[in-house]
Amino acid sequence: MGRDGVDMIVTPHPGEMARLLNTSIEVVQRDRLNTARDFASAHRLHVVLKGHRSVVAGPDNRAFLNLTGNAGMATGGTGDVLTGMLAAWFAQLLDAEAACKIAVYLHGSAGDLAEADEGEVSLMATDIVSHIGDAILELTSQRKTRQRDAS
Repeated sequence: MGRDGVDMIVTPHPGEMARLLNTSIEVVQRDRLNTARDFASAHRLHVVLKGHRSVVAGPDNRAFLNLTGNAGMATGGTGDVLTGMLAAWFAQLLDAEAACKIAVYLHGSAGDLAEADEGEVSLMATDIVSHIGDAILELTSQRKTRQRDAS
């Protein structure tokens, strides 16, 4: 829970995180997990440290590493897509940690699907947007398969 009982989420890329910490990008990149975790804990907020293997960290000192996404997503507008997804999931779930985890996962998954269709070099933010529904359907079908296999 953030200041005054309000959950807050910040979504810096490594350069922005370096500026927030008055350090270098190299220092941030050297220990992305603990950098995000320490910042989230110190400022009582949720951090999505974007980049290869985005980190989701919360004020309770917990952190998660996202395994979806690809280098083609490092292009203008993709962070705005992620922010929109975060806002939408947070509004639905009313749980900042859950919203961060699902939005980051689905954003990366949509990016992976878009990369498979469009190629990494030509990937644009609009390609990610057009694959969000497919990413959700893929996650849903995986869950149904796992539930069926567990029975």
